Amino acid sequence: MIRILPLAAAAALFAMPALACEGFGPHDAYARFSTSMSQSGAAFMVLHNHGTEDCHIAGARSDVAERTELHTHEIGDNGVARMIHVEEGFPLPADGELVLERGGKHVMLMGLTRALEQGDTFDLTLIFADGSESTFPVTVDNERMPGQMPEGATMSGHDH
Repeated sequence: MIRILPLAAAAALFAMPALACEGFGPHDAYARFSTSMSQSGAAFMVLHNHGTEDCHIAGARSDVAERTELHTHEIGDNGVARMIHVEEGFPLPADGELVLERGGKHVMLMGLTRALEQGDTFDLTLIFADGSESTFPVTVDNERMPGQMPEGATMSGHDH
């Protein structure tokens, strides 16, 4: 019996899921929806990788949407911007950051499962290429203008 315990402990250790992008941290996550009855919306944030290994965000999910996809905008030949699904995901370099912002890369929430009002929060899960995940809260902020920080926020202590 005594010999079995160390083997069981070692097996349990290897069965544990890998840490989601060690050093990963979302910052200032918020979402916008045109109206509380909208069928889609988008989430924006700054993703930090304070680790020594590159990470790759492969997808996302949330219980507030039937489909959650990684998107970006590109300018077509006619000069008009269009939104596209980024199936290959987004790289997040070691000791770097990835900005998900309006008019650029973002998380698209389609087929909303409930009405979302200003100030509501919901969980968003980012899925990494290795299968690990990170879940964090996102706040609905329909009043924020592009580039604006949330009310009461400052850059003090920000090391980038």
